[in-house]
Amino acid sequence: MKKINFDNNKNIIWKNLKSIRKEKHLTQADLAAKMQTFNLNIDQQMISKIENNSRIVTDYELAYFCKILGVDVKDMLQKFEDISGK
Repeated sequence: MKKINFDNNKNIIWKNLKSIRKEKHLTQADLAAKMQTFNLNIDQQMISKIENNSRIVTDYELAYFCKILGVDVKDMLQKFEDISGK
């Protein structure tokens, strides 16, 4: 299987996800539990891998991270916008 990377990153939200999650005073386990209430199969270890830039993020995971954390997708994608200049 071909590895998916962008600028040597597995995902582009890892820093923002971690920082926003901490601002909201949520642990990785708290966030995983909230994701599971939307029937998303994600656990604390998967959140850790995302925040450590070693796991990709699907579009529906991104949408629910934003919904749960109360942020706009644009805020979560800020690193990409900074890199791409858009």
